[in-house]
Amino acid sequence: MVTLAAALLLLGRAETYVVDRARQVVTDLAAPLLELASRPVSAARRVVESTDQYAYVFDENERLREENARLLAWKEAALKLEAKVSRFEALLNVQVDPSIDYVTGRVVGDSGGPFVETIIANVGSQQGIVSGQAVIDTDGLIGRIVATGPQASRILLLTDLNSRVPILVEPSQVRAVLAGDNSAWPRLEFLPAVSEAQAGDRVVTSGDGGLLPPGLPIGTLVETEDGFLRVQTFADRSRLDMVRVLQYEFPREIDRQDAPAALQPPKGDGPFQSPATVPPALTQGGTSAGEGGT
Repeated sequence: MVTLAAALLLLGRAETYVVDRARQVVTDLAAPLLELASRPVSAARRVVESTDQYAYVFDENERLREENARLLAWKEAALKLEAKVSRFEALLNVQVDPSIDYVTGRVVGDSGGPFVETIIANVGSQQGIVSGQAVIDTDGLIGRIVATGPQASRILLLTDLNSRVPILVEPSQVRAVLAGDNSAWPRLEFLPAVSEAQAGDRVVTSGDGGLLPPGLPIGTLVETEDGFLRVQTFADRSRLDMVRVLQYEFPREIDRQDAPAALQPPKGDGPFQSPATVPPALTQGGTSAGEGGT
């Protein structure tokens, strides 16, 4: 083999053309054989590449499944937050006096017992809730607080038999009392015999008595078959979720307003000065009280 290699090396240097021609002939003869021999190798390479690609696709599919599951969880959370924000926005759209503070809570259930139409909210005395405070939802007044605990409160609905709320019918400005009777719609009581109230009028709180703030929307008047004017409330009990408890306090202190200085009696030196003495400015012709004016 070494001798043959040396001979071919010498021959290639001596006869370059002959060696190149022989190499070309050998290449032409070996090309079909090399092509046939390379086909299994190419097929095996394609199988390996396909296997790798399938494995990559499988891994990618698993990754996309996990990502899709996470996105679905985020979607559910986003939908819940969107619904919650919508309820809060609707709750905040109820127009109340900006000076009235409020506490927001969630309705956690209905309650039986001595009251028929009551619900329970998850806010209590620790949040400043006291009995008598008005409770509204996204549509209007739903009732008032009748009992409180540290973490929960009982709300008496407008439809309860024990509920009495002073109201105002707009635009006629007729005052009456909204009384519940455990039916779907509370009725009006103490309505004047001659009044301009009619079906379709809007009903709001009047604020009489100082317990509830005035102007809270309640519902619209409807005339029923029993001859009573009832109120179809804006709030729907079956949809109660988030509520606001209004921390309204009737103003009990009134600033003192003294009479104008011109109407006040002059201050005398003696202890028996008459309080009815007329000031000099009010005497006829500018005559002072000391000069005979009384």
